[in-house]
Amino acid sequence: MINSDPPTSPAAADQAVEDVVAQGPSGAVVLAGIATACVVAMWFAFYLFVFLPRGPLQ
Repeated sequence: MINSDPPTSPAAADQAVEDVVAQGPSGAVVLAGIATACVVAMWFAFYLFVFLPRGPLQ
């Protein structure tokens, strides 16, 4: 094809994969952190705006 890269050796492809894997799953960790922060923020909002206005349990 006109826009495709020239063929590479399997060793070069394996090295490229190893380089990517060595960097780690940083995107997944960031996504998990954002999701956790959203859940904690929703919990605090629910606590502040629903439980506290209702007053103490009797």
